[in-house]
Amino acid sequence: MIKVLNPGLFTTIQDTGRFRLRDKGVPVSGAMDHRAATTANLLVHNLPEAAVLEITMTGPVLDFEEHCSFAICGALMSPKLDEETLENNRVYKANPGQKLKFGRLQKGYRAYLAVAGGFDTDIVLGSRSWYFPVTSRRQLKKGDVLQVGDLANSKQEKAEAYPDVFLHSDYIEAYPGPEYGLLSDRQNDQLHKGIFKVSNENNRMAYQLHEKIFRHEHSMLTSATLPGTVQLTPDGRIIILMKDAQTTGGYPRILQLSDRGIAMLSQKKAGDQLIFAIK
Repeated sequence: MIKVLNPGLFTTIQDTGRFRLRDKGVPVSGAMDHRAATTANLLVHNLPEAAVLEITMTGPVLDFEEHCSFAICGALMSPKLDEETLENNRVYKANPGQKLKFGRLQKGYRAYLAVAGGFDTDIVLGSRSWYFPVTSRRQLKKGDVLQVGDLANSKQEKAEAYPDVFLHSDYIEAYPGPEYGLLSDRQNDQLHKGIFKVSNENNRMAYQLHEKIFRHEHSMLTSATLPGTVQLTPDGRIIILMKDAQTTGGYPRILQLSDRGIAMLSQKKAGDQLIFAIK
């Protein structure tokens, strides 16, 4: 068991998400940076879909109440086990009574903590991912006790290194969306050559960008959206849907981020810049 002494800013349980339910209006959810979550799981010999802690900007303080192997991937958040400084992408062993805490955010925005056996929380609609109101929980709270899963569910599989480029690159991979053809030449040029910054309006549902492109007057019926769908509002505002986003929308879908693009964008915070690498 692991006791939560301090939950951090916004810490949730996530796995690979819930699928085949979008026609019912259920978001996918799951880890925003799937590569970091998967790498952390494989390091401790979990299945890739095991539940992890997704830690946003400010990390929690956790008290290990039993022996536990763990790994941290993704954002660099200055973790320590008691007074021992830890590195990302390595496996550590905690003894009962030891405390894991996080310090200054150095790079990135979201880190992932995997424990051997995974976090054994309730499965709702095929996933352990927290998304209120589908699940009863929104985020960790002080005093929570997290159960660790059965090590018998683990597997021996080599983990590929978490790419440094996910934390350092400004280029976000994207493809033309269904309404890409509605863009004018000037709007297209703005998308291809523009340098954008993440606005303060960013979370697991969507990222809004600070800079706008030229306005448009295109109307359309509400249509299906996915995590990574890039929408353009009539006033030229760009909204990028993320893992907890709604399943439909009424704005033109001008681009679609790849899975890699979603993961890289999830490591950016307000003020960070990005450039669309449109394929």
